[in-house]
Amino acid sequence: MSKKFISTRPIKILHEDEHLIAFFKPANLLTVATDKGKETQTLDQLVNAQFAARPGALDGVKLHPCHRLDRDTSGVILFAKGHRAEELMMELFRQKLVKKKYIAFVHGRLQNVKGEIRSRLEEDRFSKDPEMISVTRYQLKQQRKRFAVVEVEPLTGRTNQIRIHFKGLGYPLVGENKFIFRKDMELRFKRTALHAHELYFKHPMTGVPVSITAPLSVDMQNFLDKNKT
Repeated sequence: MSKKFISTRPIKILHEDEHLIAFFKPANLLTVATDKGKETQTLDQLVNAQFAARPGALDGVKLHPCHRLDRDTSGVILFAKGHRAEELMMELFRQKLVKKKYIAFVHGRLQNVKGEIRSRLEEDRFSKDPEMISVTRYQLKQQRKRFAVVEVEPLTGRTNQIRIHFKGLGYPLVGENKFIFRKDMELRFKRTALHAHELYFKHPMTGVPVSITAPLSVDMQNFLDKNKT
Protein backbone atom coordinates (compact mmCIF):
# COMPACT_ATOMS: atom_id res chain seq x y z
CA MET A 1 0.00 0.00 0.00
CA SER A 2 1.29 3.45 -0.89
CA LYS A 3 1.98 6.02 1.80
CA LYS A 4 -0.54 8.68 2.70
CA PHE A 5 0.23 12.11 1.27
CA ILE A 6 1.44 14.60 3.87
CA SER A 7 2.87 17.97 2.86
CA THR A 8 2.55 21.67 3.60
CA ARG A 9 4.25 22.79 0.38
CA PRO A 10 2.24 24.57 -2.33
CA ILE A 11 1.23 22.39 -5.27
CA LYS A 12 3.51 23.27 -8.19
CA ILE A 13 1.90 25.08 -11.15
CA LEU A 14 3.02 23.81 -14.58
CA HIS A 15 0.86 26.02 -16.81
CA GLU A 16 -1.64 28.82 -16.34
CA ASP A 17 -3.73 31.05 -18.57
CA GLU A 18 -7.00 32.93 -18.21
CA HIS A 19 -9.12 29.77 -18.35
CA LEU A 20 -6.95 26.80 -17.39
CA ILE A 21 -4.33 25.90 -14.81
CA ALA A 22 -2.23 22.72 -14.65
CA PHE A 23 -0.54 21.37 -11.54
CA PHE A 24 2.07 18.77 -10.68
CA LYS A 25 0.05 16.16 -8.81
CA PRO A 26 2.08 14.44 -6.08
CA ALA A 27 1.80 10.68 -5.66
CA ASN A 28 -0.31 9.22 -2.84
CA LEU A 29 -2.99 11.89 -3.18
CA LEU A 30 -6.54 11.49 -4.49
CA THR A 31 -7.68 13.94 -7.13
CA VAL A 32 -11.13 14.37 -5.55
CA ALA A 33 -12.84 13.01 -2.45
CA THR A 34 -14.54 9.62 -2.62
CA ASP A 35 -17.94 8.65 -1.26
CA LYS A 36 -16.22 7.16 1.76
CA GLY A 37 -15.15 10.64 2.81
CA LYS A 38 -12.15 9.48 4.83
CA GLU A 39 -9.55 11.65 3.11
CA THR A 40 -8.31 14.67 5.07
CA GLN A 41 -6.64 16.08 1.95
CA THR A 42 -7.35 15.81 -1.76
CA LEU A 43 -5.70 17.59 -4.66
CA ASP A 44 -8.98 19.39 -5.41
CA GLN A 45 -9.11 20.80 -1.87
CA LEU A 46 -5.46 21.80 -1.80
CA VAL A 47 -5.33 23.63 -5.12
CA ASN A 48 -8.60 25.47 -4.48
CA ALA A 49 -7.34 26.69 -1.10
CA GLN A 50 -4.05 27.69 -2.72
CA PHE A 51 -5.85 29.49 -5.58
CA ALA A 52 -8.25 31.34 -3.27
CA ALA A 53 -5.37 32.57 -1.08
CA ARG A 54 -3.54 34.26 -3.95
CA PRO A 55 -3.47 38.07 -4.08
CA GLY A 56 -6.23 39.38 -6.30
CA ALA A 57 -8.19 36.12 -6.29
CA LEU A 58 -11.70 36.59 -7.67
CA ASP A 59 -14.57 35.70 -5.35
CA GLY A 60 -16.63 32.75 -6.49
CA VAL A 61 -14.13 31.42 -9.06
CA LYS A 62 -13.47 27.76 -8.34
CA LEU A 63 -11.05 25.31 -9.93
CA HIS A 64 -12.57 22.16 -11.40
CA PRO A 65 -10.58 19.04 -12.38
CA CYS A 66 -10.97 18.24 -16.09
CA HIS A 67 -9.81 14.64 -15.63
CA ARG A 68 -8.42 12.46 -12.85
CA LEU A 69 -5.26 10.61 -11.99
CA ASP A 70 -5.09 7.59 -9.71
CA ARG A 71 -3.92 8.13 -6.15
CA ASP A 72 -0.54 6.53 -6.89
CA THR A 73 0.08 8.42 -10.13
CA SER A 74 2.18 11.59 -10.15
CA GLY A 75 2.43 14.24 -12.85
CA VAL A 76 0.49 16.80 -14.86
CA ILE A 77 -3.21 17.31 -14.19
CA LEU A 78 -5.45 20.01 -15.62
CA PHE A 79 -8.03 22.17 -13.83
CA ALA A 80 -10.46 24.72 -15.31
CA LYS A 81 -11.23 28.14 -13.88
CA GLY A 82 -15.01 28.02 -13.70
CA HIS A 83 -17.69 25.76 -15.15
CA ARG A 84 -17.65 27.01 -18.74
CA ALA A 85 -13.97 26.23 -19.25
CA GLU A 86 -14.51 22.90 -17.47
CA GLU A 87 -17.33 21.90 -19.82
CA LEU A 88 -15.36 22.78 -22.96
CA MET A 89 -12.20 21.05 -21.77
CA MET A 90 -14.02 17.90 -20.67
CA GLU A 91 -15.64 17.74 -24.11
CA LEU A 92 -12.14 17.61 -25.63
CA PHE A 93 -11.35 14.67 -23.34
CA ARG A 94 -14.61 12.93 -24.30
CA GLN A 95 -13.81 13.37 -28.00
CA LYS A 96 -10.29 11.99 -27.40
CA LEU A 97 -8.74 15.24 -28.60
CA VAL A 98 -6.32 15.41 -25.67
CA LYS A 99 -3.10 13.46 -26.14
CA LYS A 100 -1.81 11.96 -22.90
CA LYS A 101 1.64 10.45 -22.39
CA TYR A 102 2.93 8.65 -19.33
CA ILE A 103 6.25 7.30 -18.12
CA ALA A 104 6.06 3.84 -16.57
CA PHE A 105 8.62 1.44 -15.10
CA VAL A 106 7.74 -2.17 -15.97
CA HIS A 107 9.27 -5.40 -14.73
CA GLY A 108 11.41 -7.45 -17.12
CA ARG A 109 13.00 -7.00 -20.53
CA LEU A 110 10.63 -5.95 -23.30
CA GLN A 111 10.74 -8.09 -26.42
CA ASN A 112 9.54 -5.24 -28.65
CA VAL A 113 10.77 -1.65 -28.57
CA LYS A 114 7.26 -0.43 -29.37
CA GLY A 115 3.81 -1.85 -29.71
CA GLU A 116 0.06 -1.47 -29.27
CA ILE A 117 -2.01 -3.37 -26.73
CA ARG A 118 -5.70 -3.92 -27.55
CA SER A 119 -8.11 -5.75 -25.27
CA ARG A 120 -11.41 -5.60 -23.45
CA LEU A 121 -10.99 -4.92 -19.77
CA GLU A 122 -12.82 -7.15 -17.31
CA GLU A 123 -15.77 -4.78 -16.86
CA ASP A 124 -16.21 -4.52 -20.66
CA ARG A 125 -15.97 -8.20 -21.56
CA PHE A 126 -19.71 -8.61 -22.31
CA SER A 127 -20.14 -5.32 -24.15
CA LYS A 128 -20.84 -5.37 -27.90
CA ASP A 129 -19.81 -1.75 -28.22
CA PRO A 130 -16.59 -1.56 -30.31
CA GLU A 131 -15.63 1.54 -28.33
CA MET A 132 -15.12 -0.70 -25.31
CA ILE A 133 -11.89 -2.04 -26.77
CA SER A 134 -9.09 -0.43 -24.74
CA VAL A 135 -5.96 0.58 -26.64
CA THR A 136 -2.52 1.47 -25.26
CA ARG A 137 0.56 2.35 -27.32
CA TYR A 138 4.03 2.13 -25.84
CA GLN A 139 7.64 2.75 -26.76
CA LEU A 140 10.75 1.60 -24.93
CA LYS A 141 12.89 4.51 -23.71
CA GLN A 142 15.50 2.65 -21.63
CA GLN A 143 16.13 -1.02 -20.88
CA ARG A 144 17.75 -1.77 -17.54
CA LYS A 145 18.74 -5.18 -16.22
CA ARG A 146 15.53 -5.91 -14.31
CA PHE A 147 13.06 -3.33 -15.62
CA ALA A 148 12.25 -1.06 -18.54
CA VAL A 149 11.41 2.63 -18.78
CA VAL A 150 8.47 2.97 -21.16
CA GLU A 151 6.63 5.92 -22.69
CA VAL A 152 2.94 5.06 -22.74
CA GLU A 153 0.10 6.66 -24.68
CA PRO A 154 -3.40 5.43 -23.78
CA LEU A 155 -5.66 5.97 -26.79
CA THR A 156 -8.66 5.16 -24.61
CA GLY A 157 -9.09 6.29 -21.04
CA ARG A 158 -10.39 3.35 -19.04
CA THR A 159 -9.71 3.09 -15.31
CA ASN A 160 -6.44 1.25 -14.57
CA GLN A 161 -5.98 0.61 -18.30
CA ILE A 162 -2.19 0.97 -18.36
CA ARG A 163 -1.69 -1.20 -15.29
CA ILE A 164 -3.99 -3.95 -16.59
CA HIS A 165 -2.54 -3.92 -20.09
CA PHE A 166 1.08 -4.29 -19.00
CA LYS A 167 0.18 -6.97 -16.48
CA GLY A 168 -1.58 -8.86 -19.27
CA LEU A 169 1.45 -8.42 -21.54
CA GLY A 170 3.63 -10.04 -18.87
CA TYR A 171 5.41 -6.87 -17.76
CA PRO A 172 3.55 -5.55 -14.69
CA LEU A 173 4.40 -2.08 -13.47
CA VAL A 174 7.04 -1.78 -10.78
CA GLY A 175 5.31 -1.27 -7.44
CA GLU A 176 2.00 -2.74 -8.70
CA ASN A 177 -0.05 -4.23 -5.86
CA LYS A 178 -3.62 -4.34 -7.14
CA PHE A 179 -3.34 -6.74 -10.06
CA ILE A 180 -0.33 -8.76 -8.85
CA PHE A 181 1.22 -9.63 -5.48
CA ARG A 182 3.96 -7.06 -4.97
CA LYS A 183 5.86 -9.43 -2.64
CA ASP A 184 6.31 -11.84 -5.56
CA MET A 185 8.42 -9.33 -7.48
CA GLU A 186 12.13 -8.75 -6.97
CA LEU A 187 12.07 -4.96 -7.37
CA ARG A 188 10.54 -2.82 -4.64
CA PHE A 189 8.85 0.57 -4.98
CA LYS A 190 6.43 2.23 -2.56
CA ARG A 191 3.79 2.98 -5.19
CA THR A 192 2.87 2.07 -8.73
CA ALA A 193 5.65 3.54 -10.90
CA LEU A 194 3.44 5.58 -13.23
CA HIS A 195 3.90 9.27 -14.05
CA ALA A 196 1.67 11.52 -16.18
CA HIS A 197 4.33 13.16 -18.32
CA GLU A 198 2.51 15.24 -20.94
CA LEU A 199 -0.82 16.68 -22.03
CA TYR A 200 -1.26 18.09 -25.55
CA PHE A 201 -4.43 19.71 -26.90
CA LYS A 202 -5.83 22.72 -28.72
CA HIS A 203 -7.06 25.28 -26.23
CA PRO A 204 -10.89 25.14 -26.12
CA MET A 205 -11.17 28.94 -25.93
CA THR A 206 -8.41 30.10 -28.29
CA GLY A 207 -7.65 27.11 -30.51
CA VAL A 208 -3.93 27.57 -29.80
CA PRO A 209 -1.97 24.30 -29.31
CA VAL A 210 -0.98 23.70 -25.68
CA SER A 211 1.69 21.26 -24.50
CA ILE A 212 2.21 20.77 -20.77
CA THR A 213 4.90 18.51 -19.38
CA ALA A 214 5.81 17.41 -15.88
CA PRO A 215 9.39 16.36 -15.05
CA LEU A 216 9.77 12.90 -13.59
CA SER A 217 8.82 12.75 -9.92
CA VAL A 218 11.63 12.70 -7.37
CA ASP A 219 10.92 9.18 -6.12
CA MET A 220 10.95 7.72 -9.65
CA GLN A 221 14.13 9.62 -10.52
CA ASN A 222 15.76 8.33 -7.33
CA PHE A 223 14.74 4.80 -8.32
CA LEU A 224 16.43 5.26 -11.69
CA ASP A 225 19.58 6.61 -10.04
CA LYS A 226 19.76 3.61 -7.69
CA ASN A 227 19.18 1.08 -10.48
CA LYS A 228 21.46 2.37 -13.23
CA THR A 229 22.20 -1.04 -14.75
